[in-house]
Amino acid sequence: MNPEPLIRLEQVALTYPGPPPVPALAPTDLTIHPGEYVTVVGRSGSGKSTLLNILGLIDRPTAGSYLFGGVDTATMSQARRTSLRARRIGLVFQAFHLLSHRTAEENVALGLLYRGVPRGERQQAAREALARVGLGDRTRALPIELSGGERQRVAIARALVGRPALLLCDEPTGNLDSTTAEGVLDLITELHDAGLTVIMITHDRGIAERAQRLVSITDGVLTEQLGRAGTR
Repeated sequence: MNPEPLIRLEQVALTYPGPPPVPALAPTDLTIHPGEYVTVVGRSGSGKSTLLNILGLIDRPTAGSYLFGGVDTATMSQARRTSLRARRIGLVFQAFHLLSHRTAEENVALGLLYRGVPRGERQQAAREALARVGLGDRTRALPIELSGGERQRVAIARALVGRPALLLCDEPTGNLDSTTAEGVLDLITELHDAGLTVIMITHDRGIAERAQRLVSITDGVLTEQLGRAGTR
C-alpha cells in the first residue's frame, strides 16, 4: 500500500490580477509521495517559478486544493502557512541568499531562529548540517571566503537543518560551473537516497533526467513524462 501523499495538488491554478488577468498556472493535478525525487523542467516564463512558489507555500493558488501531508493549506492563515513552511520545507535557490556578514554556521543556524530553538542547539544543529554536506571544516568561513559550490552547500545545509520533509530546489546549479554543479547534484542525489523527498525546478533537460520522475511545464500546463526512470 502506498503511503499517504506528501503533496497532492487538485486542480490548482494561479491567475495574477489584471487588468487584464494573467493566467500563470493552468488547473493542475500532481501527487508526490514521500521519498520521491521529481524534477519540473521548462523554459523561462513557462510557469516553473509559479509552481515552485505554490509548492513552497510562498504564493497561495487562486483555485484548487493543495494538501501537504494530508492537510489542506488553502484554509490556513498566512501565519500557519509560514510556520508549516519553516518546519516541513527546505528551500534552496539559485542565488544562495546567504548573509555576507555571517559565517557559514551562523547562516545555517538562522534556519532555526524563528522556530524558537535555543542558541546552543541551533549552533550544534548547524555544525551537524554543514558536516552532512561536506563542510564540517568551513563552519567559521564567511560567504566571501567560499567558492560558489561551497556557498550552495551552505544553502543546502540551511535548508536541511530543520529536518524538513521536502527539499525544494530552484535552479540550484544555475550559478555554478559544470564541474561544481555535478558535485551539488550528486549531493542532492545522496540526500534523496537517504530518504528525503526532493523536487527540483530546472530549465536543463539533462539535469531533469537525473530524477525518478520528470514533469515538464509549458505555458503553465504540466505534462508528466510517463514510463521512465532516472538516469543517474
